[in-house]
Amino acid sequence: MRKALIIGIDHYADDQVPDLSGCVNDAYSVKQVLERHADGTMNFRTPKLLVASSGESAISKRELKDAVTELFDDDAEVALLYFSGHGHLESTGGYVCASDSVWGDDGLPLADIMTLANNSKARNKVVILDSCHSGAVGESTVVTSVSEIREGVTILTASAANQASMITPGGGSSVFTELFVDALNGAAANLLGAVTPGSVYAHVDQSLGPWKQRPVFKTNVKAFVSLREADPPIELEHLKAVTTHFPTPDHQLALDPSYEPERSAEQIADPDVPDPDPAHTAAFAVLQKLVRVNLVRPVDAPHMWHAAMGSKSCELTVLGQHYWKLVDSELI
Repeated sequence: MRKALIIGIDHYADDQVPDLSGCVNDAYSVKQVLERHADGTMNFRTPKLLVASSGESAISKRELKDAVTELFDDDAEVALLYFSGHGHLESTGGYVCASDSVWGDDGLPLADIMTLANNSKARNKVVILDSCHSGAVGESTVVTSVSEIREGVTILTASAANQASMITPGGGSSVFTELFVDALNGAAANLLGAVTPGSVYAHVDQSLGPWKQRPVFKTNVKAFVSLREADPPIELEHLKAVTTHFPTPDHQLALDPSYEPERSAEQIADPDVPDPDPAHTAAFAVLQKLVRVNLVRPVDAPHMWHAAMGSKSCELTVLGQHYWKLVDSELI
């Protein structure tokens, strides 16, 4: 069972806490992408969505805490919390603000969220916060620069403890959530199509650069869980072919013109150029797919066509050698 609680709060009742404009839309975007994998199969079944766009749909602190408590109160395979709204930080710790927050410190304490996640029996607890100062989550209130995260917990936040969360230019949507959704849609997928918390962070981190808000990633897991399965960039059977064409990771596969079906009129008429061999051209088509995902490269040739027509060779890249070892060890 995979559970997700998705919260977006635009409406705040008190004038001292200004309304927001993009959190509800961000919550709907996250819900839509998490519900199903790219192939249409169910991922997080019926994510619970709490959104506050007006006074009629306001979310109180009590409702917020009850929903988070319910999320982490069982042994799900994955329990994922996403929150988008105001955040608050003071010397006693950080908070996420409900619709009835007035001062900020009357919101839901980040420490309460961490207590619920740390004590949960769910195998994987994922906390994603898109709010100002959200990077303070998990930090000890007693020991500076120390995080208290139990095994199975992963945290991803939009910004560091001392930073605000950015919105997109000209709109109210969050830069972080936009990148998060892009990552889940496949921008952060590995060659199997799996999108993990680690790959999501890498995508967000690289996209924001050093001078913008800095996302925060904290985790205590033995292995990353996949948050969503995107369309893989290469078929599994072709990925596993690395060990068929390359008996060892450092093997160089000799090529010749019989691998390449495309040739000029002069080459077709040249009796010294062998005709295309169906078995070789089929293998060459797979090799070219491996080139496109940076697993294979031609040796001493600019392209695979030149390698074949020049009777040169191809070899595995460093990434290709990594996947060769995974396939050889039956980890794929």
